[in-house]
Amino acid sequence: MPSQMTNSQIDRRDAWITISIFMGILCGLSAIAHFAILELNPTSLYVGALMLCPAIAALVTQKIRGRTISSLPWAWGNWRSNIQAYFIPAAYITLAYCLIWAFGLGAPLNPETITEWSDELGFPPNVPALSMFVMIGLLASVQFVKSLGSIAGEEIGWRGFLVWELRKVMPFGAVSILSGLIWAAWHYPIVIKYGGGNPVFQVACFTLMITSMSVIMTYFTFKSGSVWPAVIFHGAHNIFIQKIFTPLTVDTEGTQMWIDEYGLMIPLIVTGFAFFYWRKAKAEGF
Repeated sequence: MPSQMTNSQIDRRDAWITISIFMGILCGLSAIAHFAILELNPTSLYVGALMLCPAIAALVTQKIRGRTISSLPWAWGNWRSNIQAYFIPAAYITLAYCLIWAFGLGAPLNPETITEWSDELGFPPNVPALSMFVMIGLLASVQFVKSLGSIAGEEIGWRGFLVWELRKVMPFGAVSILSGLIWAAWHYPIVIKYGGGNPVFQVACFTLMITSMSVIMTYFTFKSGSVWPAVIFHGAHNIFIQKIFTPLTVDTEGTQMWIDEYGLMIPLIVTGFAFFYWRKAKAEGF
């Protein structure tokens, strides 16, 4: 007669069942949102709906598996992790764009952007430095806070649910890489349709960036026992790239190969950060 399954084997099987349910729901919901974005109109409402899909999939999976919603890692965690989660993306993005500007891969302080910011703020055009600093401050604070709702829709699914299930069946490194690859692939339809460049190159850069980010975010998730460092990290990453540094960069020859989330510089820099946190995770027993 076959031997009975051990408790460990049962737990692993249950984890894979849970992961499969989550992925099935996620794919179904995301397909609808992707269709709307790709075939109807890439409006922010459809993008927002897509960003809610991981959270909805996680919450529905919790109910299907007979778990309470409150069992997800909602607690604030600790201030140190949350503060670091804000400043780490600010640091690697600032470093990446400083290198881009220093090596002439793009020019700094786009005057058109600064003029637009002056108009938006209602400032006179003869104080561009003031307009720039005030707008950067508002984007890094007010706009950052405004973005957290939709970003939480993603992170409740990825770092609030998926990485904890994967942790039951694989070590830290595999959790970080697999969850990062899933997270990256979930974006591929939009990257391919709207990236505006060579899709193979852009998908490769984006995947390296997202997977490296996943290592850092997973580290802080497990260290704090909370989803909030990942939400904060994700929000800061988006704001500093999409709202601040990319608009401030003037295109020169070949600039698009290096800037933004589909260029090469940020993936290279964040990969260095990821190796540091991978080693920290190993040293701390994650």
